[in-house]
Amino acid sequence: MNRTQLSQLAVLSAVAAEGSFRGAARELGIAPSAVSHAVSSLEESLGIRLLARTTRSVAATEEGKRLLERLRPALDEIAHALQRAADARERPAGNLRITAPRFAADLILAPRLGAFLARYPDIVLEIANEDGFTNIVEEGYDAGIRLGESLQADMIAVKIGPDLTSAVVAAPSYFERFTRPLHPRDLAVHRCIRRRFSNGAVYRWEFEKGGEEITVSVNGPLILGEDRPIITAAIGGAGLAYLFEPRVSGHIAEGRLERVLQDWCAPYAGPYLYYPSRRQMRPALRAFIDFFRHLG
Repeated sequence: MNRTQLSQLAVLSAVAAEGSFRGAARELGIAPSAVSHAVSSLEESLGIRLLARTTRSVAATEEGKRLLERLRPALDEIAHALQRAADARERPAGNLRITAPRFAADLILAPRLGAFLARYPDIVLEIANEDGFTNIVEEGYDAGIRLGESLQADMIAVKIGPDLTSAVVAAPSYFERFTRPLHPRDLAVHRCIRRRFSNGAVYRWEFEKGGEEITVSVNGPLILGEDRPIITAAIGGAGLAYLFEPRVSGHIAEGRLERVLQDWCAPYAGPYLYYPSRRQMRPALRAFIDFFRHLG
C-alpha cells in the first residue's frame, strides 16, 4: 500500500459513513470532485467496485463492506494516534472531575495525588466518593472508577490497580468468645459488622472457592458506612468485619486482627477507570489515565 491509497481509503470510509460524495466532501473539507476521483482511483488500482452509485445515493458493495469492516479498526487507531499527537501540544489544564468509591480513592489515588498534581500544576482535580455505579455523562464527570465486575459494556475501561482480595477479620478477644468460622454458612451464628453503602444498600458478603460462589446476608448489631470505623470497631471486639485485604494487612501482621475464611476469599478484578469515548479526549483526562494506569 502506498501513501496515496491510505488517503483514498480514508475518503472511502467517509463516503460510506455519510452515504454521499457531497457529505464526505463537507466532512473532509475537500471538493466533491476530489472525493469522486479518490474513490475511482482506488477502485481502479484494486480492480474491484467498492461503491454502488445511483442518482440519489451511494452505498458500499459487498466487497466494499468487507474492506471497510477490516479497515475501520485501523482508521480508528490512526485517528486516535493523531488526537494523541494533537493533545501533546496542549498543556493539561482545567477542572477534572472523577467519581470513585472511597476504597479506590484511599488505596489507589491518594498515595500518588501529590506526585500527580506536582507534574500537572494546571489541573484542578475533584474526586467525589460514591459507592454506586454513576452515569458519568449525566452527572458531569470526566471519568469514574469502579471494580471490573461493575463496569458497563459500553464504557472504555483502563485498569488502574491490581487485583484485589477481601479479608474476614476479627480481634483476638472476639475469638475468645466465639468459634472461628470454617465455612461461609457458619457466619449465620456470628456477630458481623455490616456495611451500608451511600445508595442505601447493605452489602452482602461474597465468597468463592474452587469455582463455587456464595453470597451471605450476614447479621450483627452494628452497621457502618466506612472502612475506618469498621476497622476500629473490629479491633475493639465488636465482631467480624469484611474488608479489602490491604486495609487490614498491617493490623493482621501486628496481631490486632486475625483472619478467617481465607481459603474462601479468592482474588477478583481490581479497579478500572471508565469513560464513554476516546474521541476528543481532554489532555487533562489523558494525563490522569497515563499517570494512574496499572502496568502490572
